[in-house]
Amino acid sequence: MDAKGPNKDNRTTPEYALYQRENFWASNEGKVPPFNTEPGALEELAKEKLTQGGWYYASSNAGQSYTHTANRQAFYRHRIIPRMLVDTNLRDTRAEIWDHKVSAPIGFAPIGINKIYHPQGELPVAKVAKELNLPYCLSTAGSQPIEDVGKANGEATRFFQLYMPHDDELTISLLRRAIDSGFTACILTVDTWQLGWRHDDINTSNYAFYHGIGADLGLSDPVFKKRLAADGIDPKTMPNEAGAKWIDNVWHGRAHSWEKMPWLIKTWKGMSGGKPFAIKRIQSVADAKKAIEVGCDGIVVSNHAGRQVDGACASLDALERIVDAVGDKTYIMFDSGVRGASDVVKALCIGAKFVFVGRLWVWGLSIMGEHGVRHVMKSLLADLDILMNVAGFQNIGQFDRSCLESYEKGYDLLPQKSKL
Repeated sequence: MDAKGPNKDNRTTPEYALYQRENFWASNEGKVPPFNTEPGALEELAKEKLTQGGWYYASSNAGQSYTHTANRQAFYRHRIIPRMLVDTNLRDTRAEIWDHKVSAPIGFAPIGINKIYHPQGELPVAKVAKELNLPYCLSTAGSQPIEDVGKANGEATRFFQLYMPHDDELTISLLRRAIDSGFTACILTVDTWQLGWRHDDINTSNYAFYHGIGADLGLSDPVFKKRLAADGIDPKTMPNEAGAKWIDNVWHGRAHSWEKMPWLIKTWKGMSGGKPFAIKRIQSVADAKKAIEVGCDGIVVSNHAGRQVDGACASLDALERIVDAVGDKTYIMFDSGVRGASDVVKALCIGAKFVFVGRLWVWGLSIMGEHGVRHVMKSLLADLDILMNVAGFQNIGQFDRSCLESYEKGYDLLPQKSKL
């Protein structure tokens, strides 16, 4: 494409479509693109780069991966209807989330223990999110201190994903650290009181926290340090015990209930000066309505990408039901199974206001660290920009159900061979 085309002068974000040209031209300068970002090829290369434990933890799903498969199949039943002879020279990928102006309706989903994918863990991911002006979510199961991740993300938009302990003092300490480190929303995940049954991980005792890896976010917390001291656990000489105690406070096997939500929301709002609070992993209309009732500012429709409940409904199907029921009453976000720009567009057309991606950038981090994350996410942005150009969309607000041809549900009973 012509690098001097008119679109770059008509938009508020970079012209991401030019990343295609940059990669096409690379061989003329003795370079090659970093790696293939086709999802299947991306996954295979990550598998080559990672340790067995890293690969299993990143790729494992609950049970027989039926939920994971349903997520991908659900995208296939919706087809985009392109429009022609639209002046897409005026297009722009810009979006807004909770008053933050960002480059696209795409965010970095919270994923824990990034140190098993790269020695620097969450830091290069947060740095790239800042560079691309996309929201970054830090998991409570992160493997770097909250403060360090905040510094790496700079003045960018970032949210804190909370796994809530049953220790209220520890919960408050985590929230305080997030607020002091510039995180501007709290997103509570509610389907992971305990990890789902993931055969490969269990078969290999593959749990990094129990082996002294990845608990830095917790081990740097002042309240948790008190808990360690009270139990006589020295993190330096007893790293396995320290890591186990930390994660056993986060994925503790003891459920919270809706009755706890008013306290948590009030606590977060009071500490943060009223910043947004959302619940993640909503799949039922009843739960979406309950989230609104208790005072949430938004929900994330998600099934943890199939990693928690095997045989659960596809997240995209849940999105459709929830949007129909409460789409005008709360801010609805989406994740689970997103593998490219067309998936992002389909979720937006169905009614999500924002879409988060996870495994794509994890593969990039595994393959080439910061450069890998950047290449994957710039490629996804270019994919979105080009899709808008060739399918006749000028802005994100034009995506609605009239842009889709949708078929009845009729999924295969057996999973596809690929875990993608």
